[in-house]
Amino acid sequence: MGFLDLFIVALRPTLEILLITAIGLFLATERINLLGANARPYLNNLVFYVFTPSNLFSKLADTITLESLVTLWFMPVNVLLTFIIGSALAWILIKITRAPQHLQSLIIGSCAAGNLGTLLLIILPAVCDEDNSPFGDSSVCSTYGEAYAALSMALGEVFLWTYVYAIMRLSANKATKEIDTNDSTIQDITSEETPYSEICTEALLPSRGCPTSEEYTEQVEVPSTGCEEKAKVSFLEKAKLHLKNLYGYIDLKKLFAPATISTIIAFTVGIVSPIQKLLIGDDAPLRAIYSSVSLIGEAAIPCMTLLIGANLLRGLKRSEVGPSIVLGIIAIRYIISPLLGIVIVKAANHFGVVGSDSLYQFTLMLQYALPPAMTVGTISQLLKTGESECSVIMLWTYVVASFSLTIWSTFFMWLVA
Repeated sequence: MGFLDLFIVALRPTLEILLITAIGLFLATERINLLGANARPYLNNLVFYVFTPSNLFSKLADTITLESLVTLWFMPVNVLLTFIIGSALAWILIKITRAPQHLQSLIIGSCAAGNLGTLLLIILPAVCDEDNSPFGDSSVCSTYGEAYAALSMALGEVFLWTYVYAIMRLSANKATKEIDTNDSTIQDITSEETPYSEICTEALLPSRGCPTSEEYTEQVEVPSTGCEEKAKVSFLEKAKLHLKNLYGYIDLKKLFAPATISTIIAFTVGIVSPIQKLLIGDDAPLRAIYSSVSLIGEAAIPCMTLLIGANLLRGLKRSEVGPSIVLGIIAIRYIISPLLGIVIVKAANHFGVVGSDSLYQFTLMLQYALPPAMTVGTISQLLKTGESECSVIMLWTYVVASFSLTIWSTFFMWLVA
């Protein structure tokens, strides 16, 4: 297939995302107000507790088996690498732009966590349904594409509420402590202010109880011994201490969200063949249960995409986030990360880690080129830091994603086809 044909194949799912997002944005305006500030939480709860778990179960239970799990073992590694690479690049961006403390957690989350669920569940089946698709039979391609996207979404949720949430919470707590320290310092200065006349008088009087030069030298030398002892602490012990601190910021209640529980149940059904035969198939005695769950899950994708558009409306307002930060996040998510993803997936394919499945390789590469996860905005709201700035970052990253996703999807298909 030519590059132009691949571009046309990649353009359709991106247009679908753009149109549904635009409808969500329109429904959230004050004039329509169907997805206003009061309505969004209710729809968000339906998506979080009902639609998404049902969608994950229906997609994974039908396709995931013990053999496929062995084949797809590299996907969890690949998703973890997207998070690690994104957070490392975010740290560099923070140093370059000298971002304020209260925005650092938001920058880390935006660079580390990609939208591994909603967009892949739209893009992969849509690419498979095209007549000129390079991935073979459309029905087989759609089935496996939905399974890859569902597994990617499940892994993304786990890493979001463990890795990203812990780092963002750690950074947000530092920002809060810094603000509290500054406030307490100002209060101490104002409450304990010494009159100017007393300062002048005390300066002329001989000091009482003050150390001599020899005593002062001894006092200065004492801390240096502690520093030398600290320097002797091994790197491994410091790493263990940091990991222990990071583990303390993991919220296990949020980790075992409905989507995670649904994934565990789906894996159990898929791996245990007798249970799968009871629920899935034309002759399954309990197929009505699976069909009902699958029907409910079909509402997840349009609702999540509409919510993305509705949440982007807040980004039209002004905020403190600078253009250098926004441009840096765009460069990381749409230039640096996809290029590194190509290198990683091609290297894995070269060493026989990934295999020859072109759709699987395409999915792995696409995981590096996605816009930030909307859950980052949810985490920002929970941590009460950078909420308005998050809307601005999401707005511009998703606007750019409408072009970058088409270009990268075309290039990835050309590489694996």
